[in-house]
Amino acid sequence: RRVHGNLNKMKAVRRNKPGTKTADLWSWDIEDFSKMSGELTMQEYIQELIRGDPANIVKICEPPKNADPAVWQYEHLRQFVLELNLLVVQLQGICNMKTCPKMKATEEWLYLCACHPTTQECSAIDYMIHTLDYAAALLTNTKYFPSRASIPPSSLKYMTSLVRRLYRLFAPVSYTHLRAHETSLHLVCRLLLEKKK
Repeated sequence: RRVHGNLNKMKAVRRNKPGTKTADLWSWDIEDFSKMSGELTMQEYIQELIRGDPANIVKICEPPKNADPAVWQYEHLRQFVLELNLLVVQLQGICNMKTCPKMKATEEWLYLCACHPTTQECSAIDYMIHTLDYAAALLTNTKYFPSRASIPPSSLKYMTSLVRRLYRLFAPVSYTHLRAHETSLHLVCRLLLEKKK
């Protein structure tokens, strides 16, 4: 505990100390959103909800009262990109140029990679990496997203397009590596719920 001003006002420090055991990381209670402040409030709150109960998909995807829905979706997209990167790292051992030479959802559906000067075929793993690199670059581009506290209405179209592109990453995974696509943080379910919005 840290003392702020007077000894009667004790506030828990929300920080992992060096040497903390893995099981004890982030072991504090979820903070009330209305009492949080700062530009990273929504990101912190979303991450606390995920750590608190990753199976409670509806709670994780439901914006808190008085939250800007566009910022809420933007922060979820940023979180999806973080977690999808972890999924791609796990897939690299089983999904490679030899096992998945094309980005396919079925025998008939082939996705072309738009991250090149002209669209072209890529192996599934390369397509995923290229798409995640594109997503990270877009979401951190200050031209479209100058602040994490508000999203310009003209930038909403980029978010809609990005959700569609990120959703495509699951196609070859579920087609080729059935059941390997869900994560312990229920990433697929959260993305599906966000896509419906």
